[in-house]
Amino acid sequence: MKREFLKELGLADDAIEKIMAENGKDINELKTAGATAQTTIADLQKQISDRDKQLETLKKSSGDNEALQAQITELQTANKTAKAEYEGKIKQLKLESEINETLASKTFVNEFTKESIKSKMLEKVNSDDSKGKSFADILTVLTQGEDGKPLPNIFADTKPGNPPPPAGGNPPAPDDKDEMTKWLAEAGIPLQTIHKE
Repeated sequence: MKREFLKELGLADDAIEKIMAENGKDINELKTAGATAQTTIADLQKQISDRDKQLETLKKSSGDNEALQAQITELQTANKTAKAEYEGKIKQLKLESEINETLASKTFVNEFTKESIKSKMLEKVNSDDSKGKSFADILTVLTQGEDGKPLPNIFADTKPGNPPPPAGGNPPAPDDKDEMTKWLAEAGIPLQTIHKE
């Protein structure tokens, strides 16, 4: 509203001032409302833009979710495989330990023979004809011929034999302790001392 329009209507100056002040308040309120509306529109447009971005993120994450699910499945498969391998290794170690215990009391002619028998026992343990048999039974089957006699060249002869004769031929007399000690040492027999109290 313009002052000239109010003057043409024949209004007094102080009435024009009051009308203009009131009109100014209305205009300011409308400007504020317009600015608020513009801010609200901008905020709503930003929210719409943010929602669009969130939707895109959700779309991507659902795609990533499929990739994540595939990765989880792959890791679960790998874990199952690793667990099966681990359990197989544990089973193998237990078998080897039990076989080693069985073989520990035996004296083989050499280490190669011992390892060969051990390998054959490992193969035989899981076979159908060995079910229900102990490791000692499996060892017996592997080291005996069809006639039931031990196969040669597997176990060393562990029967105690006479010591070899001394370098001089005959053993010394039992009352000659220095010569007896020397003879036992040459024969590789440890001297055991008996202490009387």
